[in-house]
Amino acid sequence: MDTINNINGQLVKSFNNAEIYFSNDDNAVLIVKSTQNYIPENQFREIFNYITDTVLLQNKVKKLVFDKRSLSVFNQPSMEWYYTQWKEKASSLGLKTHRKILPDDDLFNKSVKIGRESIMSKYPEGHFKQLDIQYRDSLEEAIGS
Repeated sequence: MDTINNINGQLVKSFNNAEIYFSNDDNAVLIVKSTQNYIPENQFREIFNYITDTVLLQNKVKKLVFDKRSLSVFNQPSMEWYYTQWKEKASSLGLKTHRKILPDDDLFNKSVKIGRESIMSKYPEGHFKQLDIQYRDSLEEAIGS
């Protein structure tokens, strides 16, 4: 299994349910790695607001990789906020490429798909539709694509 150590990731900040890393020396790729099976919505917002309010203001991040492989519980309100508010703010700071790695869990992945479809229909003009959002199977693949 690929790990942060395999890519020489540099820890930026650790939270209760996730860690943030830079994948390379020029800080162009930021990785958010879930470390628990669930991230409560308030912590989720804290993590991603830290990224926009601190990391993106100080670095020219070109890509965000969200490694969700440790998650087993899906939170629709977090996902909706992430897509409709956070991604728009991050995009205004230059972050337009997003890669996601899902857990090997059919129920979780089906929940993500249903949640994403719900957001797409609820926000047909959403700014997130203009972003490069793709799913990958490994950290190396997500960083390299």
